[in-house]
Order: sequence, then C-alpha cells, then structure tokens
Amino acid sequence: MHQVSFREAVGVWLRIGLTSFGGPAGQIALMHRILVEEKRWISESRFLHALNYCMLLPGPEAQQLATYVGWLLHRTAGGLVAGTLFILPGAGVILGLSLLYAGFQDLSLVQSIFYGIKAAVLAVVIEAVLRIGKRALANAAMVALAGTAFVAIFFFAVPFPIIVIGAGLIGLLGGVFAPAHFAAKQRHDPKDGSSGPVLDAALDDGQLAHTRPSAARAAGVLAVWLPLWFVPLLLLAAVLGLDHTFTQQGLFFSKMSLVTFGGAYAVLSYVAQEAVGTYAWLSPGEMLDGLGLAETTPGPLILVLEFVGFLGAYRGAGALDPMLAGVLGALLTLWVTFVPCFLWIFLGAPYVEALRGHRTLDAVLSAITAAVVGVILNLAIWFALHVVFARVDEVRAAGGLRLYVPDWTSLDPAAAALAAAAMLAMIRFKLGMIPTLLASAVLGALWHSVMR
Repeated sequence: MHQVSFREAVGVWLRIGLTSFGGPAGQIALMHRILVEEKRWISESRFLHALNYCMLLPGPEAQQLATYVGWLLHRTAGGLVAGTLFILPGAGVILGLSLLYAGFQDLSLVQSIFYGIKAAVLAVVIEAVLRIGKRALANAAMVALAGTAFVAIFFFAVPFPIIVIGAGLIGLLGGVFAPAHFAAKQRHDPKDGSSGPVLDAALDDGQLAHTRPSAARAAGVLAVWLPLWFVPLLLLAAVLGLDHTFTQQGLFFSKMSLVTFGGAYAVLSYVAQEAVGTYAWLSPGEMLDGLGLAETTPGPLILVLEFVGFLGAYRGAGALDPMLAGVLGALLTLWVTFVPCFLWIFLGAPYVEALRGHRTLDAVLSAITAAVVGVILNLAIWFALHVVFARVDEVRAAGGLRLYVPDWTSLDPAAAALAAAAMLAMIRFKLGMIPTLLASAVLGALWHSVMR
C-alpha cells in the first residue's frame, strides 16, 4: 500500500506555508525541493504536469499547485488542507501587519525581519531554475523554447497566456513532425534500490480512484463551490446594498479572481488603478507599502489584496469599529479570492490526470514546460534586480522592447553579499533551505537594524 499519512502531510504543508517566500518562482522551487526531491511524494513529470495546468488558471499558481498535490494525496480534504495552509501563515501575517499599519504606519520592524530572507529566497529561486531546467530541457529544441519564452516575457512583456498557447501549438506541431524532440523525458527507477515516488506508485496500482473523472463528481463540485463563492455576495448585496464597501469589495475581488492569469503582477496595476482611483480605498503610496509587505512575507503575492481589502473597509467602516471593519474586509477579500482557486482544482484536476500519457498531449506539455522554465528565469532575474537594487526603472524602447534599468546609486551591497552567500551555501555546499533562510534572516536583521 503506497500512502502518506494525513498527519505527516499536514506538517509538510504547514512547513511550506511558513517558508513560502519569494513569489511564485520561490514557492514553486520550494515545493519542488520538498515534494519531489526530499519527500519523493510525486515524480518530476507529474509535478510539472500539474504545474502546467495551474499555470493556465487564473489565480496564484503555487497555491493551486499545493492544492492539486494535496488533492492527489488525500482527496478533497487533502486539497483543502494543502491550499489553506499554503496561504494561512502569510494571510495571518498580512492581517497583523495591516492592523499595525492602520494604527502606526511604521514598517521598519517588518523590513528588518525580512531583509535577509529576501536575499536567501533569491538563492532558492536560482537553484530551482537550475534543477528544473536540467530535467525539463532535454534537448536543443526545449532549450530554444525556454530561451524564446524568456525573451518574449522579459524583453517584450508578452502576456503569459500567449506564451503558453504559443508553446502548446509548437509542441502540437513538434509532436507530429519531430516527435523525438518533443517526447516527455522519461524518468527511470532509482538505482539505489529506494522506492519510487509515492503518488506514482499508488496510481500505477489503481489505488487513487478519486483521480478518475466523472460527470456526477463534476456536478457535485459545482453544486458545493459555486454557492460558497456567490451566496455571500448575494447576501451582502441584499442586506447592505450595492453601494456598501463590503459589497463593492466582494464583487471587485471576485472579478479579480477571474482575470489574474500569469501571476499577480499581470493584474496588480489594474487593482492599484481601481482601488486608488475609482474606489479611493487607499493612496498610491499605501498600495506600494502593501505590495512590499506581500513581497517580503510568506504566501502568494496576491495576498496584497488582503491589505487593500483591510484598508478599504477600515476607511469605509460606517457604524462599525474601523479595526473590526478592516478585519472583516480582509477576510471577505480572502474568501472571494481563494474559493475560486479550490473550485478550479477540484473541478479540473481529474480530467487533467486522465489526459496524462497521451502522446500528443505529452508533446504539448513538454513544450509548455520548457516555456515555463523561461518564465521562471524571467521571475528570478526580476526578483534579483529588486533584491539588489532599491530602484529599478522600466524603460520602453523602439519596437516594443522593454528594459529594466537599475539605478546603480541604489545598489545594496549588503543584500548582494547576502544573496551571493546564500547561493554559495545552497548550490555549492548543499546547505539546507531552512538553515539558509534562518541564517540569512538573522544576518539581515542585524545589518538592517544595527549597521543602518
């Protein structure tokens, strides 16, 4: 019997939730390291298969990937625990910091604590690019696809869905005309006598019946999750009216949950424009502060919406205590942002699993996986620039070319040194991720608090 105990899984998901820094690149790297390399719960190919599906969905792909793997392991309960624990630590931190921000608007303590962690997360991201790239880029065609995807998104700001669709079409044609270059890379059994990944062995033995799709199951998922999403919105509109802050937030952030393709950065500019300009929930400077909080705390970057929801409800409290209204606004924002994430996984994952092993689909997904490596490299370089430099300008040149130009006067030598040391520790000396994060956090806090 191939299985992972529910109790062990809860501990692992909580560990991931507490250490999921660095945006989607860092979070995917973290899960790959723990689930594929350390725990051997899931194979490389199945991990990437799930990741490809999650990258196509609106919402935070790393949280959805955790939900997907949790669902594979322990059905709906496992998906709920995995997805919830992925966001719960970060959501709790953001809520606490939102309370402090509304009362004092002083983030120096937060900056001190997370200064070194950001530098260490860069090492985690770079290691992930190297490790995933080594396995996914099996030949020159895959390398070329990854390079093309990187150039498209980094230098020309091509939307992520277009990159995925383009890579999928190339894979479809490649599977027909050059199948040897687009076949999924095969993984062999371990030579050291150890067992293979738990999930793959269980699926091969026919143990995971819940992964088989059925129309009745899909109807049941819709019957549960659509009311969980929309009934609270209808109640808010009926009781408070369409003009109430809570109703506006529920509707606005529900709309955001449907259009956040390609990660949070793809939609945050629109969120900022609407939240600042249309609804006046917060100022431009406060929006930047919230983004800084979300970037330096665990959990998906989309948790910045919780900060926006808190301040919007705090300012539009009406007869409620402002702090209580802010907490309710934050909780409402979390609800309508993440309930759809669970819906997409529980509805679509059985069908995605059923498509595994299809030769043409494998060629398509191999191409998409190669493109995803280029996208992760884009995120890694973007993140590196913002760790090492306090200011990075985005410049548009002829032909639609986009360049990131760092302000060299804003270079942070301490952050660069911490990042280099963390990369050396993890990549050269194979130091564990948790010790590296802890050491970087301590060193960064000392530097930020004492030397500055």
